[in-house]
Amino acid sequence: MDTILKKDYPWAMDPIIIGAPMRLISLAPLAVAVSKAGGIGFIGAGTDVHHLEAHLREAARLFAQAPIEANLSSALPIGVGFINWGANLDAAVHAIEKFKPAAVWFFAPHENRDLVQWTQLMREASQGMTKIWIQVGSVRDGLEVANWCHPDVIVVQGSDAGGHGLERGAGIISLLPETADALDKAGFGHIPLVAAGGVVDGRGVAACLALGAEGVVMGTRFLASDEASIARGYQGAVLRAKDGGISTVRTKVYDTLRGTTGWPERIGGRGIINQSFLDAKDGQVTEENKRAYAQALEQGDLGWAENGRLTAYAGTAVGLIDKVRSAADIVNEVREHVREIQSRRPRKISKL
Repeated sequence: MDTILKKDYPWAMDPIIIGAPMRLISLAPLAVAVSKAGGIGFIGAGTDVHHLEAHLREAARLFAQAPIEANLSSALPIGVGFINWGANLDAAVHAIEKFKPAAVWFFAPHENRDLVQWTQLMREASQGMTKIWIQVGSVRDGLEVANWCHPDVIVVQGSDAGGHGLERGAGIISLLPETADALDKAGFGHIPLVAAGGVVDGRGVAACLALGAEGVVMGTRFLASDEASIARGYQGAVLRAKDGGISTVRTKVYDTLRGTTGWPERIGGRGIINQSFLDAKDGQVTEENKRAYAQALEQGDLGWAENGRLTAYAGTAVGLIDKVRSAADIVNEVREHVREIQSRRPRKISKL
């Protein structure tokens, strides 16, 4: 089926799987692997863009070694994600102008209006080759960015997502259709929506497609991929976690302990509950807790062991992950699972 996403990203295969731009974790190897598997991979530049050109240069080298035959565009067939409250706009624009990735993904500005300048400058720098994706977590945010920025894609993130998102928000099951209805009513129904938050397998992807998403984002699932830039201890914590709605929590405790305290007030990070969180009474982090966290950092992988203290951001679907696989295997398995689900005949419902 021809869609706007298929037109802009001709190498992508249905259903379109998108690798979330996880800061420090989704770098060139993971982003390239997702795109080569027929998805859309993103490098997570985050708030610090000093190394972005090096990451993009590495991605270009990897594609040169094994080009994507279906890529009919001259844009680099990956995207770059920015955390806008902390990222340097001038440095980001320079990198995009030089490498022209297929997309940029904006998230967490201090104010949504801040993204107007980011959008304008990125479009100018890339001569329109780099498409604008903006992540939102509420209907209001979706309407604001559509009205002010006219993005090429809106990423609708539900509250089950791992890592950072709105502290108060709805799950993707209700958020996506309500956002779609509101955008359509406001005259922005032409903007493609992709779904994020709590999706790690074909069942979740199929559900999001049924809700109207043109593509589906996975982040937590790729934590357990061979190409992720992630500590073994962190990966082990992901594989051990079960019952993700209970074993994860959205909080500011982990940001406080890690020193990443510039986030807008309404945003918190969802991670696996650990001893650091349990020791933070009512969300208050003591100096003793900070010292214990610093000591855990010196332990390496053991800092994520049972009763560990180090942060492991992950979404509520973490309990569905039981092994590490290559990014290509993950994308291909999910894609085949979705196709299998979609090919099933609807069951007859007997009258009660």
